[in-house]
Amino acid sequence: MDLFLYGIFAIYLGCGRVVLSSSWTYRCEAFAVLNLAAVFLAWFSGLNAPLYFSLYCGFVALEYLAIRSLHRATDLRYAIAFFTPILFLIAVRYVPADWFAHLFPPLARKIEANPDFTWSAQFLGISYLAFRTSLLVVEIRNRIVEPPGFFNYLSFAFFLPTLPVGPISPYSLHAEGLGRKWTAPPVLRSLARVLLGAVKFNVFGPLLNQLTYSGLILDGHSHPWTDLPVAAISYYLFLYCNFSGACDIAIGSAALMGIPVAENFDRPFLARNLREFWNRWHITLSQFMRDIVFSPLSRYLIRVFGPRSANHAIAASILVTFLLIGVWHGVGWHYAVFGALCALGVAVNHYYTIFLKSYLGRDAFLKYNASQSIRWVATAATFLYFTASLFFFANDGDDIREILAAIRPSR
Repeated sequence: MDLFLYGIFAIYLGCGRVVLSSSWTYRCEAFAVLNLAAVFLAWFSGLNAPLYFSLYCGFVALEYLAIRSLHRATDLRYAIAFFTPILFLIAVRYVPADWFAHLFPPLARKIEANPDFTWSAQFLGISYLAFRTSLLVVEIRNRIVEPPGFFNYLSFAFFLPTLPVGPISPYSLHAEGLGRKWTAPPVLRSLARVLLGAVKFNVFGPLLNQLTYSGLILDGHSHPWTDLPVAAISYYLFLYCNFSGACDIAIGSAALMGIPVAENFDRPFLARNLREFWNRWHITLSQFMRDIVFSPLSRYLIRVFGPRSANHAIAASILVTFLLIGVWHGVGWHYAVFGALCALGVAVNHYYTIFLKSYLGRDAFLKYNASQSIRWVATAATFLYFTASLFFFANDGDDIREILAAIRPSR
């Protein structure tokens, strides 16, 4: 982030705090305009693409119309409102840019001038915006919130702290801040949270990145096999510092303005199995996929195949859920492999827990879980397993071949 963007963000935070702490009649409208202006300035300066910003605004307006129609709700209306953001995400991420070029001449010229042009990269935070607005539909259906007014919806959709990298924070929390129903933490604590995130993101992240696959091994030279575990662990730590640091900045910045944002990390290195890990890592994504995919799918499979198939239905639902988590992160078979490996880890834990309960009995199972030595072994195994799975998250096919070639002994 350059100084210009830092300046925009600092001015945005100051103005946001003033607006939300005021008693202005049009306070929510002003906050919505502030977010829209800040996102546009950051977008225009960074990507020089007002066309894409206009498309983004059009999508947000279309989704708002779908949401407002929910006061005459039917299952079809809910489905349309829920899937509109998801379909936009799929179109942006998976449909080749060439397909849209004939609709937008500037895009055609961009592709011609830059063969490596990536269509999805032009849409800042599209994954998080799509999931947050889809989650809003679920909250409305479950009567957690009422369909929001236009300006409240705009401030939620374009809320700058959570737009680039999440978390997938629900509208119900955002509305608490707008309605002053949330007591914000002290200013110094929020500033400390922002500072902690900035240090993780701007200091530890770049340092660790020098020892990851791209920083250590993908340099065209041969390497000893010991560089591979160093790169694997460094990538895991880099990803944590980079992602959790950005979330710390988002959560702390939002708190400075009086808006609560859902937590996204809870000491994931302490997880004793993959199931617990995903309740600590990218928490908002895990909760979204649990509520939207895993729970309804597992219930459906149990209803179809009977209660005796419950354990296998749960395992099948785990596989589908984590495959979707994998492909949500990006385009490419390696993301699906990453998701499949995570599914394997969670499913093995699922069956292993069933086996232990049956084999040990209730009291022995509780004693097993209470053992500190077993916990530390399980925690270390979880750390190493997730570290290994990230090999496919971090590297595409070409990178994998280059890495495997680089760690072979030179002759």
